[in-house]
Amino acid sequence: MNYTYILKCADGTYYTGWTNDIAKRLATHNNGKASKYTRPRRPVKLVYLEEFTTKEDAMKREVAIKKLTRIQKLKLIEQNMEDTK
Repeated sequence: MNYTYILKCADGTYYTGWTNDIAKRLATHNNGKASKYTRPRRPVKLVYLEEFTTKEDAMKREVAIKKLTRIQKLKLIEQNMEDTK
């Protein structure tokens, strides 16, 4: 499986990425080895996750989410939290 994810950083900003191993990737972010952006903003928390069968689909979704405004990202996160209740 492949995943597109959004992390909430300690400073309140959001980071979007993709991976094929979400647990490993989250640990790598929190160890300061995954991204220049998240390294000084630790700890990070997983707040959004989508699953895809192909890497290409996950990467396309990452690009689409990165184009959203902060408000649109917050709505996406909130809607996902309501859907998973």
